Amino acid sequence: MEMRWSLKELYPSFESEKFKKDYDKLGELISTINNWTEEALENYEQKEEKIAEFIDMAAEFQKTYSLLMTFARLNQSVDANNKKAGEYIERLENKNTEITVSYVKFQKWLGNIENLNELIGSTDKSIIKEHSFYLEEMAQKSQYLLSDKEEYIIAKMANTGSKAWTKLQQKLTSTLLIEIEKDGETKELPLPVVRNMAYNPDPKLRKKAYNAELKAYKKIDESVAQALNGIKGEVLTRVDLKGYDNPLEKTLIDSRMEKETLDAMMEAIEDSLEDFHNYYKKKAEMLNHENGLPFYDLFAPMGESKSDYSYEEAAEFIIDNFESFDEKLANFVDNAFQNNWIDAEPREGKRGGAFCSNIQAIGESRILANFNGSFSNLTTLAHELGHAYHGNCLKDEEILNTSYPMPLAETASIFNETIITKAALNKTDGEEFLAILENSISQAGQVIVDIYSRFTFEKNLLEKRKNSSLNVDELKELMLKAQKKAYGEGLDHDYLHPYMWIPKPHYYSADLNYYNFPYAFGLLFGKGVYAEYEKNPEGFRKKYDKLLAQTGKNNIEDVAKMLDIDVQSVEFWKKSLAVIKEDIAEFINY
Repeated sequence: MEMRWSLKELYPSFESEKFKKDYDKLGELISTINNWTEEALENYEQKEEKIAEFIDMAAEFQKTYSLLMTFARLNQSVDANNKKAGEYIERLENKNTEITVSYVKFQKWLGNIENLNELIGSTDKSIIKEHSFYLEEMAQKSQYLLSDKEEYIIAKMANTGSKAWTKLQQKLTSTLLIEIEKDGETKELPLPVVRNMAYNPDPKLRKKAYNAELKAYKKIDESVAQALNGIKGEVLTRVDLKGYDNPLEKTLIDSRMEKETLDAMMEAIEDSLEDFHNYYKKKAEMLNHENGLPFYDLFAPMGESKSDYSYEEAAEFIIDNFESFDEKLANFVDNAFQNNWIDAEPREGKRGGAFCSNIQAIGESRILANFNGSFSNLTTLAHELGHAYHGNCLKDEEILNTSYPMPLAETASIFNETIITKAALNKTDGEEFLAILENSISQAGQVIVDIYSRFTFEKNLLEKRKNSSLNVDELKELMLKAQKKAYGEGLDHDYLHPYMWIPKPHYYSADLNYYNFPYAFGLLFGKGVYAEYEKNPEGFRKKYDKLLAQTGKNNIEDVAKMLDIDVQSVEFWKKSLAVIKEDIAEFINY
């Protein structure tokens, strides 16, 4: 089975006629929209016709731009040295800024329409009714806009500011080779390969990989620190100019999430930390560590799990178990494997981690992973396929209605993970049962405890960045303090990971600050959604696809209400965490 994805469904190549035609089309669309806004938005005559026209043009622009940019970014994600991809990413970013003024003008014009809700409710234009949430949200956010010229300057400067810093971090981490002795010889291996050794059964190799990783970061830490400071400095400047109280407020607004929801979830998480500390202490004890778990053994496999899945075996396992939930999901996933939607092979120049890119314009997705045969990597594939299924549920929606907030992005992926883990636990016992149970708790710990540390780190980083840039030692100290606060005595404080701010791409986007708590939300909300499935499997299946399809045109609280879930209740989050607490108790008493 092919372990590299196919991108020909987007374009055969950068040199193809299809790519060149769409690239030229994008320029024409930009000119059309810019000319239209200059003339049409001078007054408020024929408001409905103008709104409908703008939606049509914006949708066509979005389809074309997303195809071009996705093709370039996917190519670069598996080959950091792809010069052509890098060039087109920069060109497309510049083209995108050319339309900034027009979008700002329309958004301000829309925000100044009195009784917009009444206009939307009474219009006979279906395109306006279909985009009611999109329009209302755009109008509400207009209060945070600066002048047309200022918004254009900010967007233009970001291309050589924050976005350039983002590319630097990606380049440095994607091309970093780590020197490590393995199998009797010294090798230089890509960062993702060495980081994957954290899951290796050999304790000596895990520690060796940890030490080699930390040592290698010294080659790039000063440069990455500058990138992080540059991005966060720009974020603080933007937020202040636009009138937000702080970056977190902007993130919550962009996430369509109330502060009360975040507070309720965080309160429940803080209440659960001691349970996770007990788990880490128990794991440390089982691995013969006296002072808590060293970071290099955080992902040490326990028990005797099958850890050498071939790619074909992983695909078969996932598909077979998805079929127990829904044949439609299983068929969808089978299609993704058979049609090469997944790039799973670790290799030099490829970025680490995993992601899914939903390409609404062609009704498909592409998934990047770094598969090494472990059960953990198998669940990662299932997780990313959940994102792809979410995209599939949105493929019949209008493209402007498919942008869902970050916290809801994890709903289908966590649901998929839960199916796989429960299926594996039900089919095993003894040491293999222990291995899968512990892996499940370990992954939950990353999404609850480690995310809590990342949230704490970013909050403190942004606060200190208001006054001045932070040097490498200060960033390391901030990370260590955050890890100590989150992990407590569960980890050995002599073996933490002071450089965890380097490989995590979530810190390096000026548009996605606090890209951490959405994962915790997704895990716990996903488990809550799964609990609803267990109550009424048949009735749930009918609601599930509909819920996913609605995520692009509703706020979080209203999406949750579709399943009678109150996300502002601390009790809801505690119930989800209680499921993990039960697993921890079972592990400790094993």
